Amino acid sequence: MPPPNVSIFDATQQTAVDEGKHIHIHSLRKIPDAYRASVVAASGEFVGTVLFLYIALGGTQVANNIPSSSGLTVEQTGSNPQQLQYIALCFGFSLAVNAWVFFRISGGLFNPAVTLGMCIIGAVSWTRGALLFIVQILGGLVAAALVSCMFPGTTTVETTLGGGTSVAQGLFIEMILTGVLVFAIFMLAAEKHKGTYIAPVGIGLALFVAELVGVYFTGGSLNPARSFGPAVVNHSFPSYHWIYWLGPALGSLIAAGFYKFIKLLEYETANPDQDSDHARLQARKERHARRARGEKVRSASRPATSHSERTDVDMV
Repeated sequence: MPPPNVSIFDATQQTAVDEGKHIHIHSLRKIPDAYRASVVAASGEFVGTVLFLYIALGGTQVANNIPSSSGLTVEQTGSNPQQLQYIALCFGFSLAVNAWVFFRISGGLFNPAVTLGMCIIGAVSWTRGALLFIVQILGGLVAAALVSCMFPGTTTVETTLGGGTSVAQGLFIEMILTGVLVFAIFMLAAEKHKGTYIAPVGIGLALFVAELVGVYFTGGSLNPARSFGPAVVNHSFPSYHWIYWLGPALGSLIAAGFYKFIKLLEYETANPDQDSDHARLQARKERHARRARGEKVRSASRPATSHSERTDVDMV
């Protein structure tokens, strides 16, 4: 019997909906877990890459096109520290937010170079890595297309060499900065510890400081998907576009090699008990000991009260 305030028609309709949900869930359970997990990871990585790069590229579009107090744009006046900081903040904060959101869905990689490194160290299978690589490139294309469609004016978010940077210099800048980012991801996210849950914050900061250095000289790519998407949308491929693929790949290889090196030497033994309960207990004991010593010092510095004075006080 349906409740008094619910009609027979509504109850029947609700029953049909419940049965439909049951059939839908039952059919999904027939999909092998490996395939279902891959679909979920690929979907999350695609959406996450689109959102990450949409915000980052959108911020870059603002920084490169907003007029200054003199009415001139950055393209007309040249780069300035405020503009470069704005771009770096957009990339760093966008990565931190989206990595935190999608961390439990796909890992929140959003970068083929990071995916390569995670495959090398064994954190991601090569099959899953190939799938994520494809959706990350597609995500970069979609993000760049959205920025081009939604923001007025010429799309000025490509990565190009600047400040007199040569192709060889640009390659090594991209390699080193990508290595910094990838190694930060290894130590904060791939290595499980008590601070893993806030790893996206540290990863976002790593990208932020890397962008502070790289934006002026190379555009601060550190991510093939970030450079490939705008290049396709603008139909503009400079002759040195390859450095935005090879540089991040080499940086990822170096980061993975160093990570494997310190793992082989059991780096945990160099500075042990950083994440153990024993370390926290020992720190708590030391705090209590310092507090107790402070109380003893304060009590020793107080003037002593004679027995007669105490008696007089008590009598009063």
